[in-house]
Amino acid sequence: METTTSHCSLPRELSGKQDQATLVEINEEEHIVADIMQRRFFPALINNIPWEGFHFAGEAIQISEATDFYGATVWPSALVVCHYLESLAKEHKLMDKHIIEIGAGTGLASVVAALLGARVIATDLTDLLGNLQHNVTRNTKQKCKHQPQVKELTWGVDLEKHFPRSSFHFDYIIAADVVYSHPYLDELLITFDHLCQDHTVILWAMRFRLDRENTFVDRFEALFDLQIIYDLPSLNIKFYKAMRKNKISG
Repeated sequence: METTTSHCSLPRELSGKQDQATLVEINEEEHIVADIMQRRFFPALINNIPWEGFHFAGEAIQISEATDFYGATVWPSALVVCHYLESLAKEHKLMDKHIIEIGAGTGLASVVAALLGARVIATDLTDLLGNLQHNVTRNTKQKCKHQPQVKELTWGVDLEKHFPRSSFHFDYIIAADVVYSHPYLDELLITFDHLCQDHTVILWAMRFRLDRENTFVDRFEALFDLQIIYDLPSLNIKFYKAMRKNKISG
């Protein structure tokens, strides 16, 4: 008796529709990336203080960089966060909201959030605070409804002392490229957990580099419900929205 092997294949019409949907998704991703990257501009003349310019929130934002600190450089993930913040502002979801940025670096995302009407706290390590404060003040003074604050935050250290959960209630936590090959991923997760309450939304852009970073995402998902908002392969960046998992009482 002759046997035949059956191969399951999609009808040509259905396959064509899926190909078309994939092309639409790719085109949307390319459009987002193009829109994000064209917000950047550079000084016309060489300056002894390195800086970059950006167009967000209807303003030309000038960000000074400190080349001797890894965290004082504007990475593409920050632009992705700013792009999404603008979309929230269009839906009237940022005005008067309480936002904290962790690992703020140069402060670009914090500046944009403040210009869009939010109450912002920009945080980073002590060595980065001078440049961070300079950028925040220069780009927001007399331009914002709420003048943003700059505070020191060492991940996992004295969190309840400096940001007691009874006093600090954040609507959003924003983070751009805080996950990379450094020895403080455990402390970063502890910090997310401390600052995030039941209503808090985490907006987090991440550039993938190493398997260790994928492992962090797995650990993060043990505490938070995670949703991919942007997947931008050409930048190797994913942008996430997350909230604390609902706890089921026994």
